[in-house]
Amino acid sequence: MSGWESYYKNEGEEEEEEQEESNELGGEYKYSGRDSLIFLVDASRAMFDSQGEDGLTPFDMSIQCIQSVYTSKIISSDRDLLAVVFYGTEKDKNSVDFKHIYVLQELDSPGAKRVLELDQFKGPQGKEQFQNLLGHGAEYSLSEVLWVCANLFSSVQVKMSHKRIMLFTNEDDPHRSDSAKASRARTKAGDLRDTGIFLDLMHLKKDGGFDISLFYRDIISIAEDEDLGVHFEESSKLEDLLRKVRAKETRKRVLCRLKFKLNKDLAFTVGIYNMVQKAYKPAPVKLYRETNELVKTKTRTFNVNTGSLLLPSDTKRSQVYGNRQIVLEKEETEALKRFDEPGLVLIGFKPSFMLKKHQYLRPSLFVYPEEYLVKGSSTLFHALLTKCLEKDVVALCRYTPRQNMPPYFVALMPQEEELDDQKVQITPPGFHLIFLPYADDKRKVPFTGKVSATPEQVDKMKAIVQKLRFKYRSDSFENPVLQQHFRNLEALALDLMEPEQAEDLTLPKVEAMDKRLGSLVDEFKELVYPPGYNPEGKVSKRKQDGEDPGSKKPKVELSDEALKAHVSAGTLGKLTVPVLKEACKVYQLKVGTKKQELLDALTRHFKT
Repeated sequence: MSGWESYYKNEGEEEEEEQEESNELGGEYKYSGRDSLIFLVDASRAMFDSQGEDGLTPFDMSIQCIQSVYTSKIISSDRDLLAVVFYGTEKDKNSVDFKHIYVLQELDSPGAKRVLELDQFKGPQGKEQFQNLLGHGAEYSLSEVLWVCANLFSSVQVKMSHKRIMLFTNEDDPHRSDSAKASRARTKAGDLRDTGIFLDLMHLKKDGGFDISLFYRDIISIAEDEDLGVHFEESSKLEDLLRKVRAKETRKRVLCRLKFKLNKDLAFTVGIYNMVQKAYKPAPVKLYRETNELVKTKTRTFNVNTGSLLLPSDTKRSQVYGNRQIVLEKEETEALKRFDEPGLVLIGFKPSFMLKKHQYLRPSLFVYPEEYLVKGSSTLFHALLTKCLEKDVVALCRYTPRQNMPPYFVALMPQEEELDDQKVQITPPGFHLIFLPYADDKRKVPFTGKVSATPEQVDKMKAIVQKLRFKYRSDSFENPVLQQHFRNLEALALDLMEPEQAEDLTLPKVEAMDKRLGSLVDEFKELVYPPGYNPEGKVSKRKQDGEDPGSKKPKVELSDEALKAHVSAGTLGKLTVPVLKEACKVYQLKVGTKKQELLDALTRHFKT
């Protein structure tokens, strides 16, 4: 017998037992702490003076990017920790009293008050407000700035899984006249890398160009999930900066890390990533009524006779087979599910054209090398990728995501890397892991009859389809229900009077379609439908063969013997209401329309 009890989560323990992100796809990632991000913004005078292509100053672009991340985190990852730090200010506020460093917001969860606090620094009035409140100063030390950021991370009591600093500046050589400060900054940046803190540079447009090699090449970090040697171009538009921030801020979480076995003696490691995930509405959160604290449920199993708590070792599973109950140990049930060791095993290669679209089962995964597990994995992986691209083939493999999951046969479709003009990666190099169907995944649909259209009807429909063609892109159509739900959440979090209405892009543009088609629709109707047919009219019921359309539905009558038999057997209630009404009319019984009244009248009539 099972019971449950609820308890409140402590601040440092509330994520300790979070479930796995993916079970069907075979993910092994478990939540190991909160992601934390510090926005480090250069507040020197140069950030307020120059303007980008869209008329915004670099400081305005930085603030709008930070607000965008805040609003998205409120909805998607409200337990992540975010902070905002200004450096190059006249006033200072930090835990170690360093000059020209102002901690505007400590590391904490995103919220409406934080977003509104940043609003005061936007636009021309924001520039004046910033100068009045904080001012500008140039004698800062970047090593001290990084020191303050490190202290912010160390002062957090909860467990953190990912620590990142995002630096916004348009100054490519901040310590050009002081080599000692530059040296200390490089040393401190190295210390941050050693402690697992990543520093990303969001460099903005500067007159004469932003040269990373002068100073920041030795400062910024390259994470394990990023490509070496790829640096973004400087940003002159808010849209470009937002794309960079999104690319860096979103952590690439691996579903599972596996061995890719080319043969018995040769193997390397890869990471499996989920590139496409269906968006759902967030699950409701249980809160305690009095304090509004999060409540977590815990299930425990008890002995139905004694009430004592049962441990996992005290319970067993059973299966009834041949009228006999077979008891299985936990190890035996796990062994039944075990087919093969987790990994990818190469079977062979086939030409790419043999992979058909109708074999689609589910969204594909993405395979990328994991260099830090086995040295040389990237080299071998890219050699395999290059050869597959050259020969235009797919690799056929046996894929076992986890120990207790059945194997899948998959095709690895190679993909080449693409960069845009901003050196932002559009498509990564790697393999798409495409699931192949088993024989029982396919089915033959029987066709009972075949109706063929005439050549005139086919030609007319071709003309209609040609007129209605447009360039379809799946990312151009958002789910209107989800979008409105998120806008409602955003309005609630930001204390807005009413939420912004989401536009439903899935609705057809009727007027534009009618204008394009002209008389083609009427001509098609004349070719296909009978005269006077109205597809929007009321659908009438089909008549039986030989039945007069004007005739009424035939009456259903029962004989006296049949009705008497139903009454004596007590099965009169099995008859339908229309049959009972017709029987009452035959015997001229005046009763109501309810079934029980009809039953009582017929019973009295046959028993008297």
